Amino acid sequence: MKTRRGSLSHPKGWGKGQVYLKLENLQPTRAFKVRGGLYYALVRKDEAQKRGLIAASTGNHAQSVAYAGKVIGTRVVIVMPNGVSRVKVEAVKDLGAEVIFHGNVFDEALDYAMKLAEKEGMLFVNSTNEPLLYHGVGTMHLEVIEDLPDANVVINPIGGGSGAASAVIVYKSIDPSIEVIGVQAEGAPSVYLSLREGRLVSTGYAKTIAEGLATARAYELPFEILRGRINDVVLVSDYEILRAIKELLITTGQVAEPAGAAALAAAMKLRDRLIGKKAVVMVTGGNIDPELLKKIIEGY
Repeated sequence: MKTRRGSLSHPKGWGKGQVYLKLENLQPTRAFKVRGGLYYALVRKDEAQKRGLIAASTGNHAQSVAYAGKVIGTRVVIVMPNGVSRVKVEAVKDLGAEVIFHGNVFDEALDYAMKLAEKEGMLFVNSTNEPLLYHGVGTMHLEVIEDLPDANVVINPIGGGSGAASAVIVYKSIDPSIEVIGVQAEGAPSVYLSLREGRLVSTGYAKTIAEGLATARAYELPFEILRGRINDVVLVSDYEILRAIKELLITTGQVAEPAGAAALAAAMKLRDRLIGKKAVVMVTGGNIDPELLKKIIEGY
């Protein structure tokens, strides 16, 4: 998938910077995570077909694993917290996966899924601490370098952290001068706080409209990768995310879910910092509830 340049506008202007969009919302599951799930399933195909796959997710990782399970032909169980958007739940079911609801935040669903995996002998696909996912996810950043070898800023949202961690692995290995900026929701700042304090932080809450960013704690593997490598982490409000969704739709015709538009929200917030830069904004997902999209169009 090629990196697409978007003609982005803002009432105060974007200055003289160049902003490009990496449209992962155009993937088969409309989110970047399909790369990781499919890679994992293909590498562990024999074992996955015998035991089945289980994962915890607020949506996009779920679709990734469900899609991968359909490709290799195996049972898939997804544990989701209550309140996940209907669109994402139906998308997972349409791919043939079984859905179980448990808890009110991702971390509660995660703990339950891990116990269920042990009980039923299924392969648990951890959305944050599974190294194989990073190999698959990292391909989207390799594509950025192939298309835009002179890019000098990349903005990537952080939920569990696989996308941002893959970003620093790829860009810092190729050119340490490339600036990688992570984005978290103001209501779910666990990674932001962890990097500031130099230790894993659990906030115990995740209050954001962006399901893909709604994690209440930071995780060991992505934290260790990000620490000392990522240049900055920016917090954005739900209002800024919703405004970015509308901006993206109006200026490019592309549809993003809240987490998928978080990087654009950060770019709009940092527009003065992007003057003179060639920046890549990762549009990581497009699985938005139609009713929410309607409200955004009418109300913002």
